[in-house]
Amino acid sequence: MEKSEEKQIIKQAQKDPQAFGVIFETYYEPIFGYILKRVGNVHAAQDVASETFFKALDRLWQFKWKGVSISSWLYRIATNEINQHFRKNKKVRYSIEALLEESGIELRDERDLMEEILEQEKEMENAQAWRQARKLIHDLPEKYQEVLSLRFFEDKKIREIAEILGKREGTVKSLLSRGIARLRKSIPKTPASAADKQPFESSRVVDSREASSPASKKMINV
Repeated sequence: MEKSEEKQIIKQAQKDPQAFGVIFETYYEPIFGYILKRVGNVHAAQDVASETFFKALDRLWQFKWKGVSISSWLYRIATNEINQHFRKNKKVRYSIEALLEESGIELRDERDLMEEILEQEKEMENAQAWRQARKLIHDLPEKYQEVLSLRFFEDKKIREIAEILGKREGTVKSLLSRGIARLRKSIPKTPASAADKQPFESSRVVDSREASSPASKKMINV
């Protein structure tokens, strides 16, 4: 979505919640996918995603254009909700159905969101290296989980991660480097062939100027 178009849609949605449907349709899948990769459970991910979009709709009137895109803003809310989920392990009160019913949003795309959710879960369960990487990251302190997940699960650049988390690019690079160092120490020291290479085994921090390929199509390396 172009920034000019995004800005216009946000302006409309701030006055009419129905317009929020466009934002929801555009960003639900990537936000849900990010949450699912972090929490590792489809039902918990649905709850966290629902809470994320409820809060986004409720706080949309506060959104102002200050160099942060609506996408980064949604990722920031999602990251905060994921952290809350891990801290409290609480059950979220909302559902996607409740969001659509209470807000009056009518989606233009009538596809089955549950089918998409289940497909993502199946893909996640089939990725052995991914499961191992998620477990290793989950065992780290929260500040490292955030930057590593955004960089390697979402393929975000340093600049984008800094925007999402509200941190300086230098801070993000530092957190990535320290997080990677911790991951390397936690990887079992067992011989492996090139085909069985451990995630993060030979890795490096990539700065924001480097192009990157979709994380879902490659072995997770840093």
